[in-house]
Amino acid sequence: MELRAVRRAALMAVLGLSLAACGGGNIQNAPAPSGGGGQAASCGKLNMAINPWVGYEASAHVVGYVAKSKLGCEVEYKNVKEEVAWQGMGNGEVDVVIENWGHPDLVQKYITDQKTAQDAGVNGNVGIIGWYVPPWMAQQYPDITDWNNLNKYADLFKTTESGGQGQLLDGDPSFVTNDEALVKNLNLNYKVVYAGSEAALIQAFRQAEANKKPLLGYFYEPQWFMSEVPLVKVNLPPYTEGCDADPAKIACDYPKYDLNKIVAAKFVEANSPAYKLVKAFQWTNDDQNVVAKSIAEDKMDPEQAAQKWVDANPDKVNAWLQAAQA
Repeated sequence: MELRAVRRAALMAVLGLSLAACGGGNIQNAPAPSGGGGQAASCGKLNMAINPWVGYEASAHVVGYVAKSKLGCEVEYKNVKEEVAWQGMGNGEVDVVIENWGHPDLVQKYITDQKTAQDAGVNGNVGIIGWYVPPWMAQQYPDITDWNNLNKYADLFKTTESGGQGQLLDGDPSFVTNDEALVKNLNLNYKVVYAGSEAALIQAFRQAEANKKPLLGYFYEPQWFMSEVPLVKVNLPPYTEGCDADPAKIACDYPKYDLNKIVAAKFVEANSPAYKLVKAFQWTNDDQNVVAKSIAEDKMDPEQAAQKWVDANPDKVNAWLQAAQA
């Protein structure tokens, strides 16, 4: 019995060292919270959803990098589409959606009805969705930026995918989009065709500008690509409060989105340093674009791109950390 007890004690010591080592980063270098005898509060695990656009990826990895390197959290990234991420908050698979674009249907289902998710406040980014043309088109056809004139240009945008109609190129089918309803309700001679991803949409616009090829497409900001090719927005009927209340009858432009953070209710209850960090996190469109460009255009690893930005912006990061350690 005494030998067995010694072996058990040794095993527990090894396990203790192993658990300390898998905290996910330089926990020994993490700043201690104010008060509390200088011991950092346990951060635990942070399950961060990654939705399929690089701006989101930039925000997620910056928060994840800070959580891991400064607070000692174990961070796991999960590549999922938007609704799947919200679903995951009910079963512990996802703790955070760091950039939410409205989704009143998901708010109703998961926040109001099921109460498995909560709003964690704005993240500082302002989102814009709309229809865009490459700069050369706006210069050659100045009136094309008025939606009333789109039908007279429909023939320019015909493709094999759109048949006899003009093509309106969208991105990933899971993105927030009212485009099929808009085409129908504005009586436009166009067909929505999906590029399939953000990367494919960007490449289509890049080639359209370089080759002077007609293209009308869905796009959005914040978006690093705008600094490379300054796309020109088409003016749809102005957005007014409630004009998008019935998805089938939408005939107005998209609203501006004050992008926010959604968190699992269980994550809130735990009130860990990771949750406090997420709640405190805010930055600007320009901040996000810097990191997103590093990832998408400069081909940096997302973690390295996040570290580069964090090292260059200590004041913003320290403000988040103070809140996380309060």
